[in-house]
Amino acid sequence: MATAKKATAKKAAPAKKPAAKKAAPAKKVVAKKAPAAKKAPAKKRTPNAAFMKAMTPSAALAAVIGATPVPRTEVVSKLWVYIKKHGLQDSVNKRNINADEKLKAVFGKNQVTMFELAGLIGKHLS
Repeated sequence: MATAKKATAKKAAPAKKPAAKKAAPAKKVVAKKAPAAKKAPAKKRTPNAAFMKAMTPSAALAAVIGATPVPRTEVVSKLWVYIKKHGLQDSVNKRNINADEKLKAVFGKNQVTMFELAGLIGKHLS
């Protein structure tokens, strides 16, 4: 007996409906903002009294910045003036400071980073 193969007929795909036209999205209406209330003028920042207190430098630090009592902020500024005047900033890495003989007495080593500077001079102020 021969086996009869059933022929499978493909069903026709349902007819596609034409796509409906989409309406353009409505434009959003942006409401104008009311003028903001005026802010009070910013207060001037008062300096911390501890930073502004005149401090006497040690003999090693006085050789670099002078012996007159000055605030910590001025000590750092005067050190940078000295460093730039004598070309002590490292040419490859500008964050490093190469110490000369006077600065070696203050820093205690040949090279320091600019971030260590404030910590190292604190020991030389009283």
